[in-house]
Amino acid sequence: MLLCGALSLVVLGTAAQAGELPAWWKAFPGLPRLESSFVQESESAVFGKLSRQGRLKLAKGGRLRVEYRKGILLVADGASLIQYDPEARTAQRTRLRTAAADMPLLYILLNPGALAGYFEARPGGDDTLTLEPRRQDLPRVELTGRDNLLRRIQWTDATGARQVIQLQDPHIPAAPFPASEFTFQAPAGTRWLGR
Repeated sequence: MLLCGALSLVVLGTAAQAGELPAWWKAFPGLPRLESSFVQESESAVFGKLSRQGRLKLAKGGRLRVEYRKGILLVADGASLIQYDPEARTAQRTRLRTAAADMPLLYILLNPGALAGYFEARPGGDDTLTLEPRRQDLPRVELTGRDNLLRRIQWTDATGARQVIQLQDPHIPAAPFPASEFTFQAPAGTRWLGR
């Protein structure tokens, strides 16, 4: 699931000097909004290699919309995160703060400044950045930038599966997203879990 991983972007580009974080990473918290299609690949000994595609939109204030083709929809309005499964016709609402505390990788998208409490950012070569975990239950994450934007997030999850999220066409839309993009309207017949 994308929540267990993450996506993000930003601006600028040459390789980081030793000890200096990449410019695209420094600029990311100031990004007003982002839109991109993505491919998420998972590879494990149990399930083999799986690939899913989708589209994401994010905006300042903890607003996020991730739509998998033929699958899960995730919508965050800044206060709550809703996960909707159209196949099962179920939805679940979680406080955004709780979801991010349980899955700190969400902060890559929602609030990069909050990552410092969970990871230590270390620059690499060729516009890469490694997030070294401060807790044993968190994965080591590698972020790679290209063409002035972060394009790839890679980590190994708790099951040992290698996860890669590749942004295909990241861009900053000229106009703000309508509020409806970050509002979930439950289709008729939706069953809410945990209520």
